[in-house]
Amino acid sequence: MTDNVQLNTLSPAEGAKHPRRRVGRGIGSGLGKTGGRGHKGQKSRAGGFHKVGFEGGQMPLQRRLPKRGFTPLGGHLRAEVRLSELQALPVDEIDVQVLKQAGVVGQAVRFVKVIKSGELSRKVVLKGLTATAGARAAIEAAGGSLA
Repeated sequence: MTDNVQLNTLSPAEGAKHPRRRVGRGIGSGLGKTGGRGHKGQKSRAGGFHKVGFEGGQMPLQRRLPKRGFTPLGGHLRAEVRLSELQALPVDEIDVQVLKQAGVVGQAVRFVKVIKSGELSRKVVLKGLTATAGARAAIEAAGGSLA
């Protein structure tokens, strides 16, 4: 590399730039007559193309496969909460509304399940929430309950 690099002397690396391919410009160019499009058919015609997923009239894949799954209008209605997230909350009586206000779950959530992840060392009373067997045992071991 030279020490005298100037903005006006910069240029792309050798072989980095290729000339634009000009199709349909005579037999000598190598891309004359059909211009690399082959003979006949929809793909050879000017303006002749089709929408994404079109299979020449055959039933397209996205229509052959069955519909599956469903997302409710209000988004995801269910959420999971860890024991460590309950530990961080400042209140002892916890329900879905408390979790929403604390920003632990989204506003559209209606059903919350507590999972055993993290530690819980204080007494909490859960109202309207469900819990896994491990989480239930951990809550009760800390002196809490599920109402």
